Amino acid sequence: MGKKRIVKTEEEAVKSTDGSIAGVEKKEEVKVSRRHFDSGILYVESTYNNTKLTLTDSKSNTLAWSSSGSLGFRGAKKGTPFAAAKVGETLSLKAQTLGIKEVKVIVKGVGSGRESAIRGFISKGINLTTIQDKTPVPHNGPKPPKPRRT
Repeated sequence: MGKKRIVKTEEEAVKSTDGSIAGVEKKEEVKVSRRHFDSGILYVESTYNNTKLTLTDSKSNTLAWSSSGSLGFRGAKKGTPFAAAKVGETLSLKAQTLGIKEVKVIVKGVGSGRESAIRGFISKGINLTTIQDKTPVPHNGPKPPKPRRT
């Protein structure tokens, strides 16, 4: 009917979840990528509903990506500047494991997370060389509807 209680013996309580003994400290392993890049291109796509960041090498091959939806933000919170800053911070940690020192930024879209995503990315110590805005702008727009017949 109710939850079953699990009674731990003294030996099980001494061991931690990763199998090491509680009294012995374990060194943290830092993940180092086999691929090593000095510079890259950061694409920021910011819409009203989401913010996506893609990190590529100089030949535009994708190295890492992140979005506010993939971090667990849902609904209207995905388009906020706070979510975009968190996306930038997580992607910069991935960039540091790849050894990237400087990036060129290409921004696309009109969302509120454009600037905060870039600020979150450079907060971890990666340098920016250029920021380029490639937001698509319509030249003439759609054709207006015909006047209504009476």
